[in-house]
Amino acid sequence: MAKVFVDTDIILDLLAGREPYYQYAAKLFSMADSGKIEICVSSLTFSNLNYILTKQFSVAQARKKLLTFKTLVTVLSVNEKVVDLALNSDFKDFEDALQYFTATEFKVTTLLTSNLKDYKKAEIAVLSAEQYLKQG
Repeated sequence: MAKVFVDTDIILDLLAGREPYYQYAAKLFSMADSGKIEICVSSLTFSNLNYILTKQFSVAQARKKLLTFKTLVTVLSVNEKVVDLALNSDFKDFEDALQYFTATEFKVTTLLTSNLKDYKKAEIAVLSAEQYLKQG
């Protein structure tokens, strides 16, 4: 089974129904639900998602979405080594650095994001959800 790391933007496309990306995010998570791929996220993702979702939904609605979402993913820890790597990296966006180094620390070789430009120096495959789905 393929293992991919999905960053927060794609998850927000799904949970907040953001168009035109929702369809690609929904397909990805449908594949995870049916056991075709393993989707990994960082533990930081849940904090970010909760904060953002409570701007659009009630706290109860946001938590319900997160509880359902958690059943579809493997949560990877943002540990001290990941933080050190991110702090010492050339990434302009610190959150992107944390996501990237969480993926690499746990040997995930494909990262899916809506912000391809933020991962120009990546040493693993970085694709949009649409690109990933089109490749097969």
